[in-house]
Amino acid sequence: MPSTAALTDATDHCSIARTLEAVGDRWTLLILRDLFRGVRRFERLQQDLGIARNLLTDRLRRLEDAGIVERTPYQDRPLRHEYHLTDRGRDLSPALVALMAWGDRWCAVDGPPTLLVHDACETPIEHVVRCPSCSEPVASRHIRSRPGPGRTSREFGTIR
Repeated sequence: MPSTAALTDATDHCSIARTLEAVGDRWTLLILRDLFRGVRRFERLQQDLGIARNLLTDRLRRLEDAGIVERTPYQDRPLRHEYHLTDRGRDLSPALVALMAWGDRWCAVDGPPTLLVHDACETPIEHVVRCPSCSEPVASRHIRSRPGPGRTSREFGTIR
């Protein structure tokens, strides 16, 4: 079995592992879902999710530390904040849509509990991975990986 150090070294260069460090638990993903839906205030997040206040405080602080969420005061006495997604946070939308699409397909017994629609025409959206060169949809069986520019370092050498 690989040592903990070997596992850490293996995940240091993995974008999925690094992303999961920032957003990889159930509560964090549900908080992000609510923020995308427009829920901004602590009390409303806590009520909507049924999460303990200390857990919500911790997850919001982690999201803020990761640059995914920013706090904005909306009241002075007492001081209260709203939570808004940053550009970094908004870039998580496709990941959440992908998780939702998977859940709709494999976990929703009677069909999707929520439909995501294009606001301009009300058409339900689809999650599709497309090639940026030819615009063709790409199925998972046609996706390959290769080392990227962040994969090389003096410590690890070139990964082949």
